[in-house]
Amino acid sequence: MSSAQRGEPPYRVIAAEIRSRIASGDLAPGERVPSIRAIARRWGVAIATATKVTAVLREEGLVEARVGSGTVVSPGAGGERAAPARRSAAAPARQSEAPERERVRILRAAVDLADAEGLQALTMRRLAAELDLGPMTLYRYVTGKEELLTQMADLVFGDLTLPEPGPRGWRAKLELVAREQWRLCRRHLWLPPVISFTRPALVPHMLVHTEWTLRALDGLDLSMDVRLQEALTLHAFVVTIAVSKADEAQAERNSGMSLNRWSEAQRSRRRALLTSGRFPLLATFSDDAAPDLDALFEYGLARHLDGFAVLLGDRGRDGSAGGEQDH
Repeated sequence: MSSAQRGEPPYRVIAAEIRSRIASGDLAPGERVPSIRAIARRWGVAIATATKVTAVLREEGLVEARVGSGTVVSPGAGGERAAPARRSAAAPARQSEAPERERVRILRAAVDLADAEGLQALTMRRLAAELDLGPMTLYRYVTGKEELLTQMADLVFGDLTLPEPGPRGWRAKLELVAREQWRLCRRHLWLPPVISFTRPALVPHMLVHTEWTLRALDGLDLSMDVRLQEALTLHAFVVTIAVSKADEAQAERNSGMSLNRWSEAQRSRRRALLTSGRFPLLATFSDDAAPDLDALFEYGLARHLDGFAVLLGDRGRDGSAGGEQDH
């Protein structure tokens, strides 16, 4: 199935075609690739779309801007037809690895890189260098960075095994899955920003979590639509707070300033606002500590589940009342 048949956006379809020409050697290192205007004319797309094509190829390390030459194929980006012969003598063990084992090795390296340095540091070219592979070798396993991120998400969700049947009571089950996902997102801060609820990727191990949550609501006399809404809402709650955690980690990388140091630097301005008389209730709070996202998560989870208990007409603290069956 072609990229177009899969419904991918035009800029990715065009990028895939140019990438294929680089991989085959049709476009060799140092040769010019179509300019933005040339892409717009040839494929009949807007300049903005053509700009995205070049941006994707540049991010993947396949092309670079060269003064006087325009955008050209990066050194070492092409010639993959000859690469297996060059690598066979240097790395016979790698050649004998099964494709699935090599795919997982690549994904683990990508996860380690994103964990250590964030999503901005994760490019196809950087990942290939970390693995001592030719830049085009990665495309045997993923079509680009978007698919790489999807497979990384699938991998780390697969690392988290939910118990069967789990604790007694719907509330204990929902608390368990939410806290496990919170720990997962804290461990992999790149994960929350790559999760989409409007255009979800079909990630099998993430679907396992959704299925587990749906089963946690068995016996509550709820329609499947309501059960699905609850599963998605609970997951969205976790991811929303986790995105703030991820944003803070990126802000610290960019600024070199921890949240506590930043909060301290804002203290005088904050005190001036709070003592102005405009915010008398806020002025009663201590402004010394930075926001505690773990505490916010626990508070939000408890209040959400309290509300769900009201929906069920179940005021029981443990959630085992209301006719729920054991699982």
